[in-house]
This record gives sequence, C-alpha cells and structure tokens, in this order.
Amino acid sequence: MNDLIVIGAGPAGITASVYAARKRMNCLIITGDIGGQTILSSDIENYTGYHFITGVELAQKFREHLEQFKLELKVGDKVNLVKHEDGIVQVRTEKGEYQAKTLIIASGRIPRKLGVEGEDEFKNRGVTYCATCDAPLFSEMDVAVVGGGNSALDATLQLMKIANKIYLVDVADRLRADPIMVEKAKGSNKVIIYNNAKVKQISGDKFVQGIKIERDGKEEDLTVGGIFIEIGSTPASEFVKDVAKNETGEIFVNCRCETNISGIFAAGDVTDVPAKQIIVACGEGAKASLSAFDYISRL
Repeated sequence: MNDLIVIGAGPAGITASVYAARKRMNCLIITGDIGGQTILSSDIENYTGYHFITGVELAQKFREHLEQFKLELKVGDKVNLVKHEDGIVQVRTEKGEYQAKTLIIASGRIPRKLGVEGEDEFKNRGVTYCATCDAPLFSEMDVAVVGGGNSALDATLQLMKIANKIYLVDVADRLRADPIMVEKAKGSNKVIIYNNAKVKQISGDKFVQGIKIERDGKEEDLTVGGIFIEIGSTPASEFVKDVAKNETGEIFVNCRCETNISGIFAAGDVTDVPAKQIIVACGEGAKASLSAFDYISRL
C-alpha cells in the first residue's frame, strides 16, 4: 500500500513527488516519460532563477532533482483506469495494478490533431507535433506550421533558424500568440502568414510533399516537406471516470488541488487552472502534494 501515487512526471508530477519524498511519504510515480511538455519548449525565459534555459535542459534539471530521492518510478507505463473504493485508490496500468491512500493526477495534455486526410498516414513521415524534437530534420526545406497561438509561434521561431521557408497557417483572422513572438515572425522574410485559412488535406508519397488549404472559399496547394501541427492540446484525463471535469475534460480542482473525490488530487495542465505554464504547474504540484500529506495525516 502506497501513501501516494503520482500519475505523470512533467513539472507538476515531479514537483509533487519531490515534496512527497521530503515528507517521507511512500510514493510511486507512474509515467510515460520524464519531463512532460517541458521538452516541447525551446527557449524558456520566464522560469524563475533562469534568465534563459531550453525545455530539454530544464527537463533534465527536473530529472536530476527527482533522482536525488529514493522514489519508486515506473517509466513507459500507461494508466488505463483509476477507481476509488472504500477509501482506497486503485490504479490499473498496462503493466500492473497498484493501490494507494491518495492519488495526484498530473498527466498533463496530449497534442490535438487536425483530423484531415493524410494526417495519420504521414505521421512521423513529415507530420509532427513537436518542433523542438523534429525541427532539425527539416533543414533548408519549405515547411508549414498550423496554428496561431504561442506553441505555433514557438515552432515558427525555431524553424526560422533551420528551414528555408515557413508557411504559417491559422484559422483565425489574427495570430493570438504573445506580441513579441508575432513581431519576430512578421519581421522574417522566411515566414508567410495565411490567416483565415484551413488545412483540408496532407499529401505525399513516402513522405509529406504538400498540403491543401482553403482560404476565402478558394483552395490552394502549398509544396512543403513537413507540417508542424500546433493547434493546442487536450487534457489526458480519460482514464479517470468519476472525477468532475469541464466540457473539455479538464479536472475541476479547488485552491488545495482537491477534486470532488476525497483522496484524489490533480495538478498542472490536466486541471481547469487557467494558466498553462511550467512554473504554474510546479506550484500546483507542490500544493497537491502538501494537500495529500495533510489528508493522510488526518486518517
């Protein structure tokens, strides 16, 4: 019987686990990877204590901090179901079943798909959801970035250093990213912006060769060797059925990171906390762990 199970090892999950270790809680961490969405960020300039650090470097710092403690860590496993019965949390994964007095759900989010013809067919063959991971593969090529928020502009700024030309395709009438990012993109002769545009199809042979977009009722074909889909994400909360969620699947939490089920807490981007930021997720993870400790202390 564990005192605590933490699902996820992104900023929220790692911070929660570190706090649990310092409270001498018997803690099990179940996660697909270490670092979560942190590794998808390129240049981070707003994490306190670092004037500048890349997402990969910060994720490594998180891992090093976590490894200072003797915590049971199961990496590469996927949670399929969470149940709460008789005051005990039951967690079923692809590789086993586990029990705990408390649970922190810090499973983060998964990239949203376009849902167009060719997307699944060319995934990892020109279609990608991670510029930080894959941008270097498209050196001196023409590529497309789909989206108009911070993640799309982050991808665009990375590709400006690598690609030959970047088509920025957004369904909205204006880009919604931070103004400083938009200014940098608009100031580059590599970036061509298509507002009010929708991707209709991704085509190619063995790899992506082009996309079809629709703008103002007219279709246009763009020749590209890669397409970076950056249209947001959805909360990874489908495995837990009984906690209250909003219409998008985000888990409702109060200021103590408590869900509607006693003993089950949630933290980070999987929750309805509005600011999806690394530093916010860390703070929420700390709060969730302290709340779990207080809950056990009262048992």
